Order: sequence, then structure tokens, then C-alpha cells
Amino acid sequence: MKKELKSFSKKEAEEYIKKAFVENLPKERLKNLKLLAMSKNIKIGGMKKRYCKKCYSLFTIKNSEIRIKKPYKKIKCKNCGYITRYKLK
Repeated sequence: MKKELKSFSKKEAEEYIKKAFVENLPKERLKNLKLLAMSKNIKIGGMKKRYCKKCYSLFTIKNSEIRIKKPYKKIKCKNCGYITRYKLK
């Protein structure tokens, strides 16, 4: 699978990444998408807030806790316990 991903052009890789985030992804595929984006210098943008940076599980209602305490939004992954903090605008 990794050989297939490296053969993409930058535009093809962008389309592939956008299309893949619409689906419910397994952890291994999400990790490969992140590596593809880094190798082709593609910015993921708001999509990187949809998964845990430690265990690569997608955030859903069942596996995450969201707390908003000004000026931060905290998302705690229930799978690994990692806490991600984002500054509110």
C-alpha cells in the first residue's frame, strides 16, 4: 500500500486525502494518510483535529470527551488518555 501512495502526484494525493476523511477510517490507513500528506507537503488543515495524534483513532461521541474552558478547547481520547488542546478564536 505504501508503494501505491508514493506514486501519486500532489493533486491526486490531495483528492485522495479529502475523499478518505469522509469515510470512517481504520487507524492504519489514517496513519498512512498522514505520512502521505507529509511526504507531498500537503496541509491537512481542519482535518487534523478529527483524530488523536497519539493513537490515530477518529474522535466520535463514544471515544472522546470535549471540555471548553476559555481560551482552550480540550479533547480527551478515551482510548489512550491523550489530551489535545486547541486555542479558541
